Order: sequence, then C-alpha cells, then structure tokens
Amino acid sequence: MVTETVEYFSYEDSPYPVRADIAEAHREYWRRLAQPGSWWTGADRIAIAAELRASRTCNFCKKRKQALSPYTDELDHEVTTDLPAIVVDAIHRIMTDQNRITRSWVESNVDSGLGEEAYVELTGIVVAVISIDEFNRGLGLDFEPLPEPEPGEPDGYRPPNLVRDTGFVPMLGKGSAKGQEADLWPGAFTANVLRALTLVPDALRDWKMLAGAQYLSMEDMGNFVGKDDRAIDRAQMEIVAGRVSSYNECFY
Repeated sequence: MVTETVEYFSYEDSPYPVRADIAEAHREYWRRLAQPGSWWTGADRIAIAAELRASRTCNFCKKRKQALSPYTDELDHEVTTDLPAIVVDAIHRIMTDQNRITRSWVESNVDSGLGEEAYVELTGIVVAVISIDEFNRGLGLDFEPLPEPEPGEPDGYRPPNLVRDTGFVPMLGKGSAKGQEADLWPGAFTANVLRALTLVPDALRDWKMLAGAQYLSMEDMGNFVGKDDRAIDRAQMEIVAGRVSSYNECFY
C-alpha cells in the first residue's frame, strides 16, 4: 500500500473553492499510479511521473521545441530517473512537443524496445499527471507529492478485438467495448479520443475518472446546459476547453 507519510492535498489552502469529488479523484489516481500496471511496475510508473515533471525545465526540450525538425540522433535530456533513454525521450516529447509526434517515430520506438503497449500506458500516465499538476498550477498550488510505489509485477493484459485504423497504435474497434472492456463506453458509438488509450484499458479508465471530475463524465456529454454542481454552464466550459486546445495546438 501507499505509505502513510504521503499526504495529499485537501485543497483547503486553495484560493478558490474546490469540489470534494475533484480532490477525491486526484487521491484515487495517486493510489492507482503506485500500483503495478499492465506493462510497467509501480516503481516504473512513479518514475514516469517524476520524469514528466523534470521535462518542464529540460533545456534540451526547449531547444528541440525551437528546432525545425525534432528528429535527430542527439538525446541530451536533463533527467531525474534511471529510466532508459528511449523512455525518457518519449515522456519529454509527449510533454513538450507532442504535436510533432509521427507514426514513424512511434514505430521506431517499437523497433528500439519501447513496445506499443508500454508506450500507451506511459502516455496515459503523462496525460493523467499533467491533468492534476496543471489543475494545481492554475490555483497557484505546489504539485502533490508522488506516492511510494507498491510491489508487484505488471499483468501484461492486452485486450482482444484490437484494430489498426486512424491511430498510430492498435485500438479497440468502435463496437468492441465488450467483455472486460464493456465499461469503457456505452453502446457501439464512441470517439477516437477515447479509443486512443484502449490498448491499455486501465489507462482509459484512469483518464475517464479524472475527466469525469475535472470536466464531464461520458454520461454527461449529452447535457448541453450544465450540471448543478458546476460553477459554469456547458457553453462556458466548452469556451475554456476550446481556448486551451487552441493554445496547446491540439489538432484533434
């Protein structure tokens, strides 16, 4: 279990009120992060989160962001973990230069030892930790301490019914959320943004949990007015979401 010395934010010191379900979702994610995943151990997963935070001040990433091409043989990241260089590069690139990631780069990583499953789980961790860290940063708060990893080995689970179509990695088909994956989305229809992490279903479950608290659950997506427990209505939420997407150059 996560050590008792790790204390998570209650957001009592926040300059703005924070709903209890947001704090609960953040605590639950840290608990899940510390556990072995499908392709990484608990220690690996915590190291990925730590390396993500290190990428924020990596001078090599800043220089590469300004380069005409981000693809060179040089890798000189400022690191804080002992993760393999190819893994560190993937973490830093997803964090700092994600809109220039290509299919050929993902495939070259596979050839170099970073398998598609491990890459997708890594991506899910980066996305989730960024979501929490940026929430805190927006409130002017420190980042939460990372938990102590739990022992155990990855389960190596790979779901059936995977296809290769619009993404750079295999994903569940739109009508393939069945069996153990029946909870991933209701019915036969879903969005590609959900399918993107389905090579590692638990990565999508973690993302859905955080998105349901910080944004909207899948069930609430059809509510175009707004929820009573939200401080802004749906139109205002989408204006904020659209502005952030534009700022981040989100081509999706």
